[in-house]
Amino acid sequence: MQIEWHYIAPGKPQQNGFVESFNGRLRDECLKETLFTSLSHARQILADWQEDYNTVRPHSQLNGRTLEQVARQGSRGRLRAAPVANSP
Repeated sequence: MQIEWHYIAPGKPQQNGFVESFNGRLRDECLKETLFTSLSHARQILADWQEDYNTVRPHSQLNGRTLEQVARQGSRGRLRAAPVANSP
């Protein structure tokens, strides 16, 4: 399978609403609320946030399901798997 690159035009972040929404949530819920004391502390906090985002938090666009639930159902052929957020 070949994937084509589609770059977002400079100054046009609204061209990728999913990423902008995710970045806003990460910034507001994690980065603005945490005073990191070290690089390892930052990595642990971000890993914990990612775990919560992917496995615990229900998403309204997924009918109240978590990303993990949708991905699991996709592997059984019911629904396509949703993208899973990665830490920056």
